[in-house]
Amino acid sequence: MAHKIGAIGDKDSVLPFKLFDFDTRITKDKQIIRQQIDEMAKNEYGIIYITEEFAQLVPDTIKRYEEKMIPAIVLIPNHEGTLGIGKSMIQGQVERAVGQNIL
Repeated sequence: MAHKIGAIGDKDSVLPFKLFDFDTRITKDKQIIRQQIDEMAKNEYGIIYITEEFAQLVPDTIKRYEEKMIPAIVLIPNHEGTLGIGKSMIQGQVERAVGQNIL
């Protein structure tokens, strides 16, 4: 069974994902972002891309899905650039899995 892919963020950052038929969501309201992540997780989305800026608004929700295989929540930079949050999150996950920072 193929899983869907979603993207949450500002319009300029997630609109290109529409070209690949990803489900894109554009809102800056914390509560709605939480609801969208939970809804996507419940509807068997395999990957949820979310801009670092939006992820900062809902750290508790991101943390809740961090240990789960599905959905994989991947933090991406927005159209203005990176905040470094996504990279440090991946480094932490690799370090936990391997036992040391190999990146």
